[in-house]
Amino acid sequence: MNRMTRPLPTSPTLPTSPTLPTLLTLLTLRPLPKTARLPRYATRLLGAALAAGAYVACLPWDLRNRPETAGSLHETTPVTPTGITLLAVSLVALAAYFGVRDRPVWTLLVVAAPPATLMYISFNTHPTQDAQAWPLAWAAFTLLFGAGALVVAVAARRLTRATK
Repeated sequence: MNRMTRPLPTSPTLPTSPTLPTLLTLLTLRPLPKTARLPRYATRLLGAALAAGAYVACLPWDLRNRPETAGSLHETTPVTPTGITLLAVSLVALAAYFGVRDRPVWTLLVVAAPPATLMYISFNTHPTQDAQAWPLAWAAFTLLFGAGALVVAVAARRLTRATK
């Protein structure tokens, strides 16, 4: 037989459409504690950067804040309800992701610590006023960030385990 008349080798056929279990297997991500160190910490750093970026993007940092009137505790601010809502949604999504993939303590450090740190820096750089209410506001928001991240992480983890 010469090369021209020999039948061509056949290739194995691929399924035309993946099945649902195949898609779920592809989309399921391994828990971070079971991955290698570099991808584990890179994922955590990326999550922290996303949390900090969400804070900066949703709550603009205006160093020109000034009292509305002389002696007023209220300042002019670029913070809007839409920004607060977008920040909450993005932090909840990150907390759910890391709640499924990582331990709750790491979720707290990755999702809640960067916005709390940026808020502390923002509040601390404001000029001194007669009555400084920022330490109390910072503590309350830090507690809110931390408790929210932990609750969402634990709920996402339990929901994932219940569906398996």
